[in-house]
Amino acid sequence: MDAILVRIGIDQEYGGWNAPVDANSRRFVYVPIPESQEALPGFARLYDEIPPALERFSVDLGLDHSLYPTLPPDLPGFPMHLDPDFECLTYGDNGDDRGAKVKKLARDDIVVFYAGLRAIGTRRGLLYALVGLFVVDRIERAKDVPRQRWHENAHTRKVKIGEPDIIVRAQRTRSGRLERAIPIGEWRNRAYRVTNEMLKIWAAWT
Repeated sequence: MDAILVRIGIDQEYGGWNAPVDANSRRFVYVPIPESQEALPGFARLYDEIPPALERFSVDLGLDHSLYPTLPPDLPGFPMHLDPDFECLTYGDNGDDRGAKVKKLARDDIVVFYAGLRAIGTRRGLLYALVGLFVVDRIERAKDVPRQRWHENAHTRKVKIGEPDIIVRAQRTRSGRLERAIPIGEWRNRAYRVTNEMLKIWAAWT
């Protein structure tokens, strides 16, 4: 079995913001990066979907309204690159670029997703954490996806589907978005580093 770690989600480089995570409960909101390519008419997914999730997150944690995390003002109404799609259990990538390694995965291999999240609560700063996991069912060319399934991934919602684009379809009963983030990186010794706890786990396996 092979596994690959993939970074996802909005951050300072792509979107100028980080989605929130509660440092105590590790509950979080998944917020995709901005979309850079034109979507087919009626297929675009907008950041308008995100504020209700941020509000539920804030209410469930009992945050004062003044502390609610909110999207940057330029994002509402703007298309987002919803990938991976945890509802449809798909992940798209360029099979000749970053996705070249993903393209080589086979059934039962694993794609693990992590994100840089903005910690709130008792601690501050960024928390790098695992947020989802796909157990591969199959991988297919985006151009081979039938029209009735184009809505299931950002790479098949766009006007021009890239020739090398691939779609990972995950096994439904073994894949999905995590309910609570699993920290793997933290600010320590003036840099973001793998957590000591994770280093101990890795050492036990080597």
